[in-house]
Amino acid sequence: MKVAVDQDKCVSSGLCVLNASDTFDQRDDDGVVVLLEHSPSGSQAENARKAAAACPALAIHIEE
Repeated sequence: MKVAVDQDKCVSSGLCVLNASDTFDQRDDDGVVVLLEHSPSGSQAENARKAAAACPALAIHIEE
């Protein structure tokens, strides 16, 4: 699995961090998504999929 984020699309909802805090974080100044893990595995991969599905801006892209 490979994860990518489009910070320009991010609306700072924080749902990515709620679903996958090992894979995503948010910038302190504006809340925009920060990708911590480009290739999560195991339970982290499943949580990254949940985060992508929950993202209201569709800013998270998963390549299997």
